[in-house]
Amino acid sequence: MQAIVITPVKDALEATLETIQAISEANGNYEYWVFNDYSTDETKKALENASSSKGFNLVNLEEITSNPSPNYKTVLQVAQKKALNAGVPLIIVESDVKVNRDTLAQLLQFAQEYPNAGLVGAITHDAAGKVNFPYLKFKQLKSMEPTKTNRSLSFCCTLINNNFLEKYDFTDLDNSKDWYDTHISQKAVELGFENFILPYLPVWHRPHASRPWKQLKYKNPILYYFRKWFLGKDKI
Repeated sequence: MQAIVITPVKDALEATLETIQAISEANGNYEYWVFNDYSTDETKKALENASSSKGFNLVNLEEITSNPSPNYKTVLQVAQKKALNAGVPLIIVESDVKVNRDTLAQLLQFAQEYPNAGLVGAITHDAAGKVNFPYLKFKQLKSMEPTKTNRSLSFCCTLINNNFLEKYDFTDLDNSKDWYDTHISQKAVELGFENFILPYLPVWHRPHASRPWKQLKYKNPILYYFRKWFLGKDKI
């Protein structure tokens, strides 16, 4: 086994099944875990069926935590333990991302060549092949060479190297937050690791397809920021 691969899921069933299919076809030998975060009964049943046919491990988070969705901290903690026990990197592929056959293998190859890498991200593209959210900040890159960055990496399609996993315990993650990609990116740099974005390694990303309510940021920003600030949603 070369890596633990995980996908957190909150409904968005069609996109999720495409993510799962692509990972099932990826080159390499991986242990794949899908974390169902209090999705609907329809999604839960479909994931159970897909688990049998696609050969991934399914965790229904309702069975291990009573905390309401989102439960990204729990997912990261469980996944970190699995990766450390196996002595392999952790690769996160979110359910609005579709990898290519060589994506995971190339992430691993880079991590092997750069053992001081903390996080390594595949760059996100839209269906037309253009850099899109959350990596618009890298769209002006002139080179396709690996790019070291102190800017935060997203967990869209990201490898977290085993050396960093050994140094930072995810049980220390802040309970008051919902998402941890910014914090973990910063923590890796703080601990002396280097983070990289790989411009030559694109994945297809459908922004927020894994959490459709976040489309409010574009469709109704007033309502989105009301929910964020006054209802405590989407805490980064």
